[in-house]
Amino acid sequence: MNYSQFISHSKWDYKYHIVFIPKRRRKMLYGELRQHLGAVFRTLAQQKESRIEEGHMMRDHVHMMIAIPPRYAVSQVVGFIKGKSAIHVARVYGERKRNFVGQHFWARGFYVSTVGRDEATIRAYIKQQEQEEERLERLHLWR
Repeated sequence: MNYSQFISHSKWDYKYHIVFIPKRRRKMLYGELRQHLGAVFRTLAQQKESRIEEGHMMRDHVHMMIAIPPRYAVSQVVGFIKGKSAIHVARVYGERKRNFVGQHFWARGFYVSTVGRDEATIRAYIKQQEQEEERLERLHLWR
């Protein structure tokens, strides 16, 4: 059976909640880099026929909801996005700061869960990450 022929005549709606972090969870995803990476992630996802539906970058991690066609493994797409974005960061920002070291920008691995019927809940969760982190930091100030 030709798998690609089967896929071309099928409808799919596979969405995943993905989280990954910079190496040693450094808090470096701010300013110009933060604004720039969103467009880079979207471009790289398109190269794998995928679509970032929702995304938010915190200081020390990235959340995204991504639609990936069944012809690709989730690990294949996420690995591609992390690898190519690390190379891009090293080329664009590597000369300005010493900490940007190409393929070593992102930590190994990632978190993934299927979205399913909870899409609205996960979208809201991703959008509210920054407010939640600020709330938790304020709570820790009083300890």
